[in-house]
Amino acid sequence: MARLVILSEGLTGKAHELTVEKTTIGRVDDNTFPIPEGSVSSHHCEVLLRGTEIVIRDLNSTNGTFINGQQVTGEAPLKPGQILRLGQIEMRLEDAGAKPPAAKKLPQQTMVIQQGVKVGGEPSTTISYEKTGFAKKSNTGTKIFIAVIIVIAIAVGMLLYINLRKSGAF
Repeated sequence: MARLVILSEGLTGKAHELTVEKTTIGRVDDNTFPIPEGSVSSHHCEVLLRGTEIVIRDLNSTNGTFINGQQVTGEAPLKPGQILRLGQIEMRLEDAGAKPPAAKKLPQQTMVIQQGVKVGGEPSTTISYEKTGFAKKSNTGTKIFIAVIIVIAIAVGMLLYINLRKSGAF
């Protein structure tokens, strides 16, 4: 039986067996697999069992659903050993019949890693920045609210000015 095992710190080792046709994952308790973490949406995604295939369906989550770094738009298959990321939470799909992944072999000796920039020289390594799946939310609603308040303030000011002129205060 396949299962999802969380790899992220704080929830490491928490797992969920995929035993039903549709498993919902999200931050709130009414999900089949609740993950109480702020970067996970209330109802983040669904895991669908279709015969021998496991499919992930994003539920318009705020921070996105990713399989091995590729964003899921709609549905995408998830294979054993692949990493599923919901917001900042990473988990791996494991197959009960498969062996767990082997630990990385450490080098036999200490390695010297060059520094990125040397005085008077070019950088020795290239730094690449990867998208995290987080995007700035639109603040259109805030802009509209401020514009409406300004219009109302100008209208009230004009009415006060007209009334004061009629009463002879000016």
